[in-house]
Amino acid sequence: MTAEHTLPGTEATVRPSAPSRARLVVAAALLVLVAVVVGLIVGRVTAASAPPTPSDTSAEAGFARDMQVHHGQAVEMALLVRDRTEDPEIRLLALDIATGQTQQQGQMYAWLAMWGLPQTSSEPEMTWMTRPPLDGSASHGEHSGTEHVPGEPMPGLATFEQMQALQQAEGVEAERLFLELMIAHHIGGVEMAEAVVARSDEPVVLDLAAGMIALQQKEIDYMTELLDARQ
Repeated sequence: MTAEHTLPGTEATVRPSAPSRARLVVAAALLVLVAVVVGLIVGRVTAASAPPTPSDTSAEAGFARDMQVHHGQAVEMALLVRDRTEDPEIRLLALDIATGQTQQQGQMYAWLAMWGLPQTSSEPEMTWMTRPPLDGSASHGEHSGTEHVPGEPMPGLATFEQMQALQQAEGVEAERLFLELMIAHHIGGVEMAEAVVARSDEPVVLDLAAGMIALQQKEIDYMTELLDARQ
């Protein structure tokens, strides 16, 4: 037989054998499979770690709806007294309350929209406050003397007659009435905020409620001083 020789300067092309190609295909398929499995596992872990969206009858949804209404009256009272007094302390306090609580109303409105829930509930107002706290206790706030009855006025709300009286008052009389009504209003607001803290593990709700409790308690103390100066 005539031997085959490779001419000088000619390079032979080396191709993987059939078994080598098969191993590469299997390895690539395994890598794809591993990537898919890892992706599924990560996705499931992420979904499991995300808190569930509050339901329509949850404490979070009830609080967001009712506290928007509660804040609405506080804003109305603050705007009323600003038109009925020239006292700089009262006017500044009223502006702070109106501005802060309007902003919080917007936050709670946005929660419900983000959760895909309606702004109004099919349940009577304050029903959420009758549900048991997460720790199983019966109390829902240090300011609460009795359990709240669904459908009854929210804690601290001024009556129609009291709002009418504030509209008709002027000067120091308006200041005094505003402070009395707003102190009671804030005490009720703190009670509601404490109630949702005891019933929720939703971070945004807990953060806002804790801020309400701290700020409104400070404002209660400040308004008590202002009221004492007007007795």
